[in-house]
Amino acid sequence: MVYLCANRFRNRGMEYEELYSAGCVGLVKAAKAFDAGRGVCFSTYAVPVIMGEIRRLFRDSGTVKISRRLKELSLKAGQVCERIRRENGTEPTVSMVAEALSISEADAAEALCAMQPVVSLTAYTEDGELQMDLPVAAHDTAIQDRMALHQVLALLTEADRTLLDLRYTHNLTQTETAKRLGISQVQVSRKEKKLLLFLREQLSQ
Repeated sequence: MVYLCANRFRNRGMEYEELYSAGCVGLVKAAKAFDAGRGVCFSTYAVPVIMGEIRRLFRDSGTVKISRRLKELSLKAGQVCERIRRENGTEPTVSMVAEALSISEADAAEALCAMQPVVSLTAYTEDGELQMDLPVAAHDTAIQDRMALHQVLALLTEADRTLLDLRYTHNLTQTETAKRLGISQVQVSRKEKKLLLFLREQLSQ
């Protein structure tokens, strides 16, 4: 994972050994904090932490350089995150963003780490291009929030995770979800409200 993450930043003004070293720091942090009993995939947990440490290296040195493709992808990821928060009242996961944008989880994690504040689609430069070179907010809090959400979701039963997966990953309506689960729409609504309340309480602790 460290090799794959570090290779994404080759030829951006930083020695590969430094990139790899920072990635290893992230890997160690992820390994120490990871709880295998939660049922969360380690790679999903670790990649954002590794990427965050590598990006911290660029930020601290003042030489951060983000490709145009990544800037565009991070803007889309930001829009997806805002939509999920607005519509569902939940914090989006890496897998949710990856599925919404039809990209890999590794690419989604990179885009989330590089994510800039959401801007108006009418904000253009003098060249007529979208303005993306804005100050980048610190990503540590967002990464910690995503990791916390993964661990809290692991506390739910498989049936409850399936309900939330159908509603928020596959974007099914409550009626469609009810048909999949063989229960009524009213039951889905009640369970969903109860689960969201539980998640909010756990994440606020």
